[in-house]
Amino acid sequence: MEQLPISCTVLSGVDPQDGASHNGHSLPRRTGKSVKQTLFDLIPAVYVLAIVAFWGLAPKGLIEAPWTLIAVASLITLSVLGLERINERHAGWRMNRREFFTDLFYVVLGATAIAWASTTLAEEPLKALKASIGISTEWAMHLPFLVQVAMVIFIIEFGQYWMHRLMHNFTPFWLTHAPHHHITQLNAAKGYVGNPIELFLISLSVLALFDLPLAAVFCGINVLGAVSTFAHANVRADPPGFYSLIFTTIRHHSLHHSTDYESTRCNYANSLILLDRLFGTYRAGEASVVGQDDLRRLSIREQFLFPFQPAIAAWKGKRAGNSATAN
Repeated sequence: MEQLPISCTVLSGVDPQDGASHNGHSLPRRTGKSVKQTLFDLIPAVYVLAIVAFWGLAPKGLIEAPWTLIAVASLITLSVLGLERINERHAGWRMNRREFFTDLFYVVLGATAIAWASTTLAEEPLKALKASIGISTEWAMHLPFLVQVAMVIFIIEFGQYWMHRLMHNFTPFWLTHAPHHHITQLNAAKGYVGNPIELFLISLSVLALFDLPLAAVFCGINVLGAVSTFAHANVRADPPGFYSLIFTTIRHHSLHHSTDYESTRCNYANSLILLDRLFGTYRAGEASVVGQDDLRRLSIREQFLFPFQPAIAAWKGKRAGNSATAN
């Protein structure tokens, strides 16, 4: 495996802030944090707690309103973009006009076309199958709210983990996912960026098979979204151990976006790094330079066409061969 320059990636057996050893060498503990930095380190956990409190205490009318989930998710993304301006992690990841409008395009795409495809082609057929064969999980409706939320988080993230892992270990699926790894900076909305086929595949879940209240479902979705947003964000926030043991952080996910392909094959969980720890794919470290293929950023058109490039190249080669034969 190609070793990245130390200026690009810090590789270690444990998180650098833990101060444990790596290859026999002691890693220094972070000391002397400012009050501002200490508060920023707690912000991701505060977001998770605030989301749980909101959905746990919100009135039924607000929970059932069709715009509430989108409004809360949008507020989370916008507020984290604001935090990037206050406490930036890497100057090379700084948002610019082009990146903002590209990210906005994908946010809208995800909330419209991808959401429609997921609902119509996956969720509704799964619900119909559930009804036709008489599957019932009524017991789940009587669980404590926090347990229901934990179920939603685990069910969604478990499926995403294995789909994401498949994408990194099977070429046809990698071709759909690779555009997401061609991003050359990380920002709060970068989790939405990718080829539409990948965005649809990664959205698939068996959650529809379970009977759970709307508040718990929306809460779990919002928690996953917030964690993933911080895991992509250009914010100098290194959450404490109780958070990073369970949830994915920017350290974990930036390493997943390393510049050589082999180094991307770790930390597959978008939000629940605990799964990587359990299944042996966890790797500690951090990358400050991200991207693939000589760090070339793809346009939206290139991202859409990327999975079909081998077929397009083969067609062009065959066409060129036929032209040469004809001449």
